[in-house]
Amino acid sequence: MARDRSAARAKRELIRLSHAGLGARPLLVEALGRLRRAVPLEAYFAATTDPATVLFTDAWGEGIPPAAAQLFRANELFEDDVNHFAELARGPEPVRGVYAATGGRPQTSARYREIMAPIGLGDELRAALRVSGQCWGVLCLHREQSPSGFTAEEAAFLRSLAPHLAEGLRAAVLLEASGATSGMDAAPAADGPGLLLLADDLSIVATTTAAWALLEEVGERPARGELPEPVRSVALRLKQLERDAEVPPDLLPRVRFRTRAGRWLVAHASRLAGAEPGGQIAVILEVARPAEVAPLLLAAYGLTPRETELAALVLAGRSTDAIAAALVISPHTVQQHLKAMFEKLGVRSRRELVARVAADHAAPRARPGAAAGSGE
Repeated sequence: MARDRSAARAKRELIRLSHAGLGARPLLVEALGRLRRAVPLEAYFAATTDPATVLFTDAWGEGIPPAAAQLFRANELFEDDVNHFAELARGPEPVRGVYAATGGRPQTSARYREIMAPIGLGDELRAALRVSGQCWGVLCLHREQSPSGFTAEEAAFLRSLAPHLAEGLRAAVLLEASGATSGMDAAPAADGPGLLLLADDLSIVATTTAAWALLEEVGERPARGELPEPVRSVALRLKQLERDAEVPPDLLPRVRFRTRAGRWLVAHASRLAGAEPGGQIAVILEVARPAEVAPLLLAAYGLTPRETELAALVLAGRSTDAIAAALVISPHTVQQHLKAMFEKLGVRSRRELVARVAADHAAPRARPGAAAGSGE
């Protein structure tokens, strides 16, 4: 009975925290600190994601050796295993443990057998933090080795919290867009694109001056050769796509993310033309165009996929009749969708909708001594 009361209290605290208007990383750090009081764990991994691709935009953990963390990443992308984050993000079950997924035979999981067991970890409970069909982050909780793993009740507890945490992460996109979180004081880098060349092991081979400036705006320690999470994500996804076939241009991995200076960037990766397998990877870093960020911002306001599609046409300047023809709906239905969208965005007209999205896209232009929005 006392344990039930403790879990209920922890759930109330975590739900309040999810709707407290925190930035993405502060929200998950605080949430994990409180979650572990109700669900004992040995270590954890957390990441925010671009909902369009489920690529990581920020990631961190506790209790996991760096070498093991790299093995976890490789398993996620290159091995056939249970509970991959992409599967949980898009499948019917967003929360599941290794013990449960393997029917109590965790040794059948390569991740358990080759990574977790050697460092003394037992069951692993993963969660895709999704709301309205979109994944805004992921969690991975680890237990120390034991015959029993996470219970069905603990999985259900996390499952009940996941949508609230997802809503908090979704709201954080708009919070950080407003410049409400603390940021860096340095002036932002030039707006031109930067080119980063990586070896196949993802070590830095060369960068342009613009790329280096953007790396410093995104990451904390580029001088030590540490890649920011979005750069690592697109490079690894490229290698994953290359395993089976040549990658068509429209499948080249891309990820949208906000820098510590508050700007929206997009990173995309490709293999250098003429390079042999295992040759250099080119990652382009550039300031995101409004059209690239608008779908993410609209999703952050809770628009449905249909409303997002319609909003994109509004942002493109289409008339009501043109929108109706493009979506094969009546002008009356267009107006009904517009009314619902205006309510969600807190605007009263198309002009205000365009202005709202433009304002959320425009980064706080940091200057010496002035605070800016944060992408953390």
